[in-house]
Amino acid sequence: MSTIKKRKIKIKKKNFTIFLLIILIIVFIISKTTTTLYKTINTKKDTKIKEEIPTEEQDEFSKIKNKIDYYNDKYLSRYKAYQKKNPNLEIEQIIKNVNMNLDKIQYQDIIPAKNLNTEYILVNKYYYLTKDYIPDNLETINNQYALSGMKLVNVAKNAFEEMSKNAAKENLKIIAMSSYRSYDYQVNLWNKYAKQDGEEKADTYSGRAGHSEHQTGLAVDVYNQKENYTNFENTKEFEWMQKHAHEYGFILRFPKGKEQETGYQYESWHYRYVGVEIANYIQEKNITLEEYYATKIKDW
Repeated sequence: MSTIKKRKIKIKKKNFTIFLLIILIIVFIISKTTTTLYKTINTKKDTKIKEEIPTEEQDEFSKIKNKIDYYNDKYLSRYKAYQKKNPNLEIEQIIKNVNMNLDKIQYQDIIPAKNLNTEYILVNKYYYLTKDYIPDNLETINNQYALSGMKLVNVAKNAFEEMSKNAAKENLKIIAMSSYRSYDYQVNLWNKYAKQDGEEKADTYSGRAGHSEHQTGLAVDVYNQKENYTNFENTKEFEWMQKHAHEYGFILRFPKGKEQETGYQYESWHYRYVGVEIANYIQEKNITLEEYYATKIKDW
């Protein structure tokens, strides 16, 4: 092969290599440009989405996670919905109210009661007991401190007798007039009240069957054998219980001014055994069992 032909072949190879390099450079530039454009478009989309969610709201619920330990991520959509309906409430109160199920409809959005056969079981217009639920260790209260046949769960019964005995040392009478009630008993009782006062009124002072905490064997209605139980607030026995009931593990279950939380009107005669530790905490903080449950009991 002549020298001239060899040179021509070399030149063609060189030109082809240059051509390939140019093509590769062009492909790289196009690819890079496309990627940059794609990122820019998506960044704008993300920015727009973030702008649609108020930054202040994002910050509120983000910060609150580290501020209070009863915040629950599972309830975030409920927190936001409740906040929209109640814009004047503090965020802590919004979370507490939703944890108490106050965003739900009473007797409709209901949940089976948890922590059965414990001192901190919660039964109300959102938490219910089944028809066949009977608490363990029911015992009859000594007739010296109760009407005939009154029963409470063993630990509550012992605490109640001790409380009544110590009150008697000061010439005071704390007598159990209503304690454990079965599901069927509550059916008849609530129906009686509903017929007498109408369902709406009855719901303010009587629990529907399955929703009465008397079925837990931990609740007791008291009086002093002199005044009608509805007038218990005006007795010396009531004053004594206000000072000492928590020392025996009992709380005033439906306090004045807490109707929204409990779902019931104020009842000076209705007490609930929760144990000394919880009773002391509730007394100190001036809260209800619902509020304690919403902030201290993690059952979700």
